[in-house]
Amino acid sequence: MSKFVCTTCGVQYPESNLPPESCPICVEERQYVNPKGQEWTTLGEMRESGNFTNKIVKEEENLYSIKTSPAFGIAQTAYLITENGFNVLWDCITYLDAQTVEQINQLGGIDAIAMSHPHYYSTIADWAETFDAPIYIHGDDRQWVMEPSNRIEFWTGEQLALEASISLHRLGGHFAGGAVLHWLGGKEGLGILLTGDIIQVVADQDWVSFMYSYPNLIPLPASKVADIASRVEGLTFDRIYNAFHKIVSQNAGEAVQRSAKRYIDALEGRLFTT
Repeated sequence: MSKFVCTTCGVQYPESNLPPESCPICVEERQYVNPKGQEWTTLGEMRESGNFTNKIVKEEENLYSIKTSPAFGIAQTAYLITENGFNVLWDCITYLDAQTVEQINQLGGIDAIAMSHPHYYSTIADWAETFDAPIYIHGDDRQWVMEPSNRIEFWTGEQLALEASISLHRLGGHFAGGAVLHWLGGKEGLGILLTGDIIQVVADQDWVSFMYSYPNLIPLPASKVADIASRVEGLTFDRIYNAFHKIVSQNAGEAVQRSAKRYIDALEGRLFTT
């Protein structure tokens, strides 16, 4: 019996003798199946290969990035916030080994795991068991949990406080339960928003964007983008970290609002003619 992992998205499945016929995360229109066909591995095979390592880097005070090298699956970055003795892992990566566990324990372990959306569910059940932590997933995305776990707490409504200065906010868009993490104490009290790719920092890192599917370039409707911008307008944050180590380093709240306006203007034919 093995827990098979989809090599395209990095999501792990419950123990079975044979791998699933397909990965529901990848066959859905927001993701894709590898053109070579569906391929599987296991966390054990990844460890035994000796090819992978996780790099944990201090990004700023009380914030660490965690990223696998070489890139695996979607190649997202997870983040660890260490706030007043309460450590939150934001999003997750597939690879987990003894060295990673030791390094994170040296930083105080993990008290809670919070997820932005299903593309990053990876091996969250293993991470939760290893660090004895609950997993917070918005209930609107319940159907996309491929490996059930009694560690998962499905939250409802529009926001959830994890700690005095850390809260989750459902924005929807990319997924119905798509969430961001607001860390009021980040950047010395100016606030940080960790967005996964619910709000995506683009190549010009003074701007962000919003999509239903990033790999397949399916946009969100103007009304939903306006709704997302409205939902974060009342939050205090000066910096954004996305899932791919891109950062709006300052004036991030303003960047979201003007980016949403540009996006809507483009969809509605006011930004350019061609």
